[in-house]
Amino acid sequence: MTTPRGTEIYNLDNKYVTSRGVCYTIDELNRCLKGQVSKILFDQEGMLIIENMLSNTSATGFKNENVKRILSKKLNPEKWRVGEALAESYLGAHKNCSFPWNSDRDKKNENSSLTGADIVGFQKTTGMDNRFAFGEVKTLEEKKYPPSRAQSLKSQLTNLYTNTNTRDNLVKYLAHRATNSPWQQQFKNSFRRYMKNNSDVSLFGFMVRDVAPDERDLSSITHSLSEISAPQPSLELTALYLPAGSISSFSSQVMAAAKEGDL
Repeated sequence: MTTPRGTEIYNLDNKYVTSRGVCYTIDELNRCLKGQVSKILFDQEGMLIIENMLSNTSATGFKNENVKRILSKKLNPEKWRVGEALAESYLGAHKNCSFPWNSDRDKKNENSSLTGADIVGFQKTTGMDNRFAFGEVKTLEEKKYPPSRAQSLKSQLTNLYTNTNTRDNLVKYLAHRATNSPWQQQFKNSFRRYMKNNSDVSLFGFMVRDVAPDERDLSSITHSLSEISAPQPSLELTALYLPAGSISSFSSQVMAAAKEGDL
């Protein structure tokens, strides 16, 4: 099930900053939640890898029902995590991005949250080459324009834009996970570009809102970031507007989608 592009409502592009507002219908949101978003949230790819590894454990004394119990356990995802999965799904479908390492695998406690950029991966650019892609996501039920946490998003993106050490740490984070992975070559290609120019990365700021679209959400942050922007790093802002009240029911919708699709 493909991730919808939605309808572009406004365009605030300024200098080297791409800034767009996009709207989803109820049907488009439901398609997302039932499709790629659920796959990301419940790490369908990761669970399959583990399942294949454990497929012969019965010969070593393990009971298959215990394996199924561990792998099939699904908790209600937090609303912010659903928002991040929406951003990953959208950027993957429409910005040539891939985020091969599910950050939930880094949790030792299933209820914990992790520090660092929200989404870390790659973007295919001109000539289908790869470079690193880092993003920050805010899922906001607040009704005001702009939301109060827009300032936090701006600060996080400014740090990613100006602080080489922050980007270096994210590259190292991916390096540990890329070793012997199916996407190791993708990492190496991106790393070569990064070594030539540590500003040659793609940065994304993503707001998930369930209010009527309004340019005020991105206008101030776009103006501020355009004052420091240059051709590199690439910087894109997206506000994704969902039907009213959608965020409050994120968890129940995703759990229902998982049950329906038996993810």
